[in-house]
Amino acid sequence: MKKSPLLNIALSQLIASLGHGDMVVIGDAGLPSQPGVPLIDLALTRGIPGFIDTVETVLSEMQVEHHVLAEELPQHNPAIAGQVAALNLPDARQLSHEEFKQLSKRARAIVRTGECTPYANVILVAGVVF
Repeated sequence: MKKSPLLNIALSQLIASLGHGDMVVIGDAGLPSQPGVPLIDLALTRGIPGFIDTVETVLSEMQVEHHVLAEELPQHNPAIAGQVAALNLPDARQLSHEEFKQLSKRARAIVRTGECTPYANVILVAGVVF
């Protein structure tokens, strides 16, 4: 059995297959999936698993070069915005929520959480460990 925190098979395989610049979207329960982009659906019920818990677990195994958030997040969901800021992710970039959804069409996968708060979505862009 794996020793690291991430036990989900689909997420482990996804992260192991990432190359430099590949994108992974972690989203709330309402973020639309995109045609042709694999969906890893973790949602069990409202709030489970939570967005921040999911991001923290993915970060335990994924090297991130930069991340993208919707510019609406701080105004509409300051609690999640503060929690994301506390993660100290590298190089924050912001787009409108509509641009965020368009960019997510190029992701390697979308991870759906049980989060039911607005704009709790992030695109993690893979970096390299060397």
